[in-house]
Amino acid sequence: MKSRYPLHQNGTVSERDARLRISSELTMFLPVSRRQEWQRVTTDGTSTLGHHVESLGIPLTEVGPMLAEGRGVPPSYLLAPGDVVEVGPVPRPQPLPDEPRFLLDVHLGTLARRLRLLGIDAAYHNDMDDPALVVQANEERRVLLTQDRGLLRRRALWLGAYVRGSRPADQLRDLLQRFAPPLRPWTRCTACNGELEPVAKQEVEPLLEAGTQRTYDVYGRCERCGQVYWRGAHSDHLEKIISQARAWTS
Repeated sequence: MKSRYPLHQNGTVSERDARLRISSELTMFLPVSRRQEWQRVTTDGTSTLGHHVESLGIPLTEVGPMLAEGRGVPPSYLLAPGDVVEVGPVPRPQPLPDEPRFLLDVHLGTLARRLRLLGIDAAYHNDMDDPALVVQANEERRVLLTQDRGLLRRRALWLGAYVRGSRPADQLRDLLQRFAPPLRPWTRCTACNGELEPVAKQEVEPLLEAGTQRTYDVYGRCERCGQVYWRGAHSDHLEKIISQARAWTS
């Protein structure tokens, strides 16, 4: 009978082998040459299940339930010869103890602005290195968002998430469907992440061009950086982003 498990190159299975069945949602992290459901790993008596999963290229932040013979096991589980483990993805929506707050790495600036447009707490810096990102994420209990697998594997990081997609729209959809944060459009500054507060027109008139003063009467101001906002000509494009986000989370 043909084995459903991968074999050694010589066609045999080592007595020290364990086998991992990788969910289809996680095979994207595997090297192209090994992008298949079943993975064979060699046990050594000391390496944990989490170590073997990460050695395949899969960040543990993306891994959900793992089952050995139908029994849930943690990443610290010590793999034994002959083990067969099902490795599943993190559930969606992913449960968190509190409303999600995010910290995005330097490559996700557009995504950060779109999250802020939706009223989601999204910290972002364009000049922060990896160790500093981990420190801020831990201190403020923010989920660190990145496409850097090495960053997600840092042991000190309390919680991170790999952002799927190359286009900002795809990235936004991925994050909304994974964490299901509440949407509060037009309540945050897209520049600094501060909260917006209503402001009387006469208070900000000195900052406005004459055409803006004549055309708009409703304004908001960032309580952190002082930037003034109004629903200008660009608002139709932003409303489309908001409408699409609501459709993804409904």
